[in-house]
Formats: sequence, structure tokens, C-alpha cells
Amino acid sequence: MSAQPEPTFEQLLASLEQTIGRLADGTAPLDELVAAHERGARLLSEAEKRLESLRAKAEALSAQLR
Repeated sequence: MSAQPEPTFEQLLASLEQTIGRLADGTAPLDELVAAHERGARLLSEAEKRLESLRAKAEALSAQLR
């Protein structure tokens, strides 16, 4: 079984936006809204970690150019 590649930062944001839209709609059953909220929290956490990692890489590259 092959591992799936990690989603890009942009893919994480798109998934988060989709999840937020589902929550904002508010027409889904409560169980689905709770699940969407949990998914949104997980996606936000993943996006923040990815952004911090990318920021650190960019800073390291900038430092090498100095």
C-alpha cells in the first residue's frame, strides 16, 4: 500500500474553506455540523503547521543568500 502525498498548503486552505462553507450554511444535521467543525479544526491546525514549516524554510533560504 503506497502512502498518499501530503496535501499542499493551498489544498489544505481549499478544504478548510469548503468546510467553513458547510458550517456557515447551517442546513446540515447537527451530527454533520459537529463533524465538519472537527474537520475544520484539524485542517486549520495542519495548515498552521505547514505554514510555519514553509516560513522556516524561506527564512533559512534567505539567510543563505545573505
